[in-house]
Amino acid sequence: MSLFRKKENGERKLPVHIAIIMDGNGRWAKKRTLPRTAGHVAGSENFKTIARYCNKIGIKYLTVYAFSTENWKRPQGEVDAIMNLLRDYLKDSVNFKSENIKLQFIGNLAALPEDIIALMENAENESKDATGLVVNMAVNYGGRDEIVAAVKEIVSSGETEITEELISEKLYTKGVPDPDLIIRPSGEYRLSNFLIWQCAYSEFWFSNVLWPDFKPKHLEEAIDAFNLRDRRMGGLSK
Repeated sequence: MSLFRKKENGERKLPVHIAIIMDGNGRWAKKRTLPRTAGHVAGSENFKTIARYCNKIGIKYLTVYAFSTENWKRPQGEVDAIMNLLRDYLKDSVNFKSENIKLQFIGNLAALPEDIIALMENAENESKDATGLVVNMAVNYGGRDEIVAAVKEIVSSGETEITEELISEKLYTKGVPDPDLIIRPSGEYRLSNFLIWQCAYSEFWFSNVLWPDFKPKHLEEAIDAFNLRDRRMGGLSK
C-alpha cells in the first residue's frame, strides 16, 4: 500500500502543524540492556531526522514535547543527562542555518538553568529569519501550567472580557496555529498534559513504535491516516 495515499478527490493534504510526544526512549534503551540515557541520546538524534524530513516535505510547524513540568520527578542523573543533551543540541543548532529551520522554545523557560536559557535565546536569534519549518520545542512545558500562566496574565492586566481568542493570545503558542495532527509513538494513548488547550480539534495518531525507532515512513503513515479523517470541526460532513 502506498505511503502517499490520497483522498477520494485525488488530493493529498499535508497537516499545517504536526505535534509529537517523543515517548519511549527509556524503554528503547531497556530493550537493548542500555542505560536510559542512551535512549535519550538516540531519541535526540531521531528528533533531528524527523524535523529535517518535515521541512523537506513542506510541513509548516512541528511542535515536540522534549521535557515536561513533571519530568523533574525523574532520577537526578537522568534529568541532568537530558539537560546536557539539550545543551549539546543548542550549541550545535547554529550550524544548521542552511537548513532554513526556525527554532522556538515554549514552556516555563525561566525555571531552566541560566546557561540553557542563554543558549535558547541565541538559537532563536540565529534562526529567526528562516522561512522553512518552524520547530517549537516544548521544554519545562505543561498544558495546565500554560493555561494557569495565561489566566494569571489576563487577571493582572485587568481584562474583564474573557474570550477564547484572548486566552489563546496569552498561551506559549501564541501566533502558532493549533496542531492539525498529534502523534504519540510508544504504545501510550494519552496526551500527558501536552497542548491540552490547543488540541480541541486535533486529529490523533498512535503507534507502538518507540520514539528512537520512529522513521519518516511512520510519519507518512500518520499523514496518510490524517488524509482519511473527516474533519468537521463541529459541523456536518461535506
